[in-house]
Amino acid sequence: MRWVDGTVTVEDSVASSTSLGGDLLRTTFLPSITTVTLGLIRLRDRSLCLGPIRLITFGPPKMSSTSVSWPIDGGLLVGSAGGRFTIESAGGELRAKLDGYQPMLPRRIYEATQLRLHHGLVRVQLLRLAGLPPQKVQPALASRVAAAAIDAAVCAGIALVFARRHRVRAFTGIAIGYHIACWTTSGRTLGGRLVGQRVVSIDGSRLSLLQSALRLAALPLSALRRYPAHDDIAATTVVEDSPV
Repeated sequence: MRWVDGTVTVEDSVASSTSLGGDLLRTTFLPSITTVTLGLIRLRDRSLCLGPIRLITFGPPKMSSTSVSWPIDGGLLVGSAGGRFTIESAGGELRAKLDGYQPMLPRRIYEATQLRLHHGLVRVQLLRLAGLPPQKVQPALASRVAAAAIDAAVCAGIALVFARRHRVRAFTGIAIGYHIACWTTSGRTLGGRLVGQRVVSIDGSRLSLLQSALRLAALPLSALRRYPAHDDIAATTVVEDSPV
C-alpha cells in the first residue's frame, strides 16, 4: 500500500491458469462481492451497497482485451471522487489495482480496518476467477467426516470442562475460535492432523483470517445444498497431508 497526499494505491495479485478478457472481468468481478460476503454487500447501479448505504460508487467502465477499469465517483467510504479500480489478466497473473483512491477514513483507521478487508475480499475474488486446478489429492469423504467428528468432540470437551452454564453457547464460541485459529495458522485442526489433511487456498497458500471466517460462515450452505459451497465461496480446498 502506498499513501501519497491522502490518496491510496493498493495492489493484489494471484497466479492464473487462464487468460480472461476485459468484458468477462467486467461482468464477473464486481458482482462476485455478493457471493464472497454471503449477500451482505451487493452491487446495485455500479455501487457497492450495504443495505441502502452506497459504500463506493463507480463510473462507466473502460475495457481493453485483457482488463477493465472503473473510475471512483463517490460513496460513503470515499473522501473525494477520483482514482480508479482496475482488474487485469496478463502474464499468468490476475491483478487488481486501486490507484488514486481517497478514503474517507483517517490513515491509521483505514489501514487497520478498510484496507485489511479490501485485501481479504479482493484476494478471495481473484482466486475464485483465476481458474486454478485443485491442489494435490483431496481426502475421501469418510476422512473429512472423521476429522470433523474429532474436532467437534474436542470443542465439546473444552466446553464441558470450562463452561458451567450455557454450554451450548460456549461450545459455539469455542468451535468458531478453534477452527478460525487452526485454519489461519497452519490449515490443520487436531482432527485434520490425526487423519492427515489440511485446508489451503486453491493456489496452495495459507488461508487468510477472512478466508477462514468466510469458510466457517458458509458451512451451513454446504449442508443445505449438499456440495462444498464453503470451499467454493472462500476459494479453499482440503488436501491430503502427512499425519502426526
